[in-house]
Amino acid sequence: IETMDNRRKKLLFRSWHRGTKEMDIILGNFAEKHLAALDDTQLDAYESLLEVPDPDIYNWVTGKNPPPANEPYSSLVEKIINNKVYEA
Repeated sequence: IETMDNRRKKLLFRSWHRGTKEMDIILGNFAEKHLAALDDTQLDAYESLLEVPDPDIYNWVTGKNPPPANEPYSSLVEKIINNKVYEA
């Protein structure tokens, strides 16, 4: 049985190793700041988000396309959009 700590570590690794540098930074930074606070259901949703291709997520985050409203990860996409990657 996988512990929550191990699950979060795997998700953090996957967040920082997406394949495109932009998504590594966006999702890796979000995961570092917020994974510890996500419950089981939210971790499931985040895991399903990580299955979405980088260009789709990037287009949602940059506002090129609206994020889907009816997916389990929709509320997380909003949190990612509002997450400050770099603090001044």
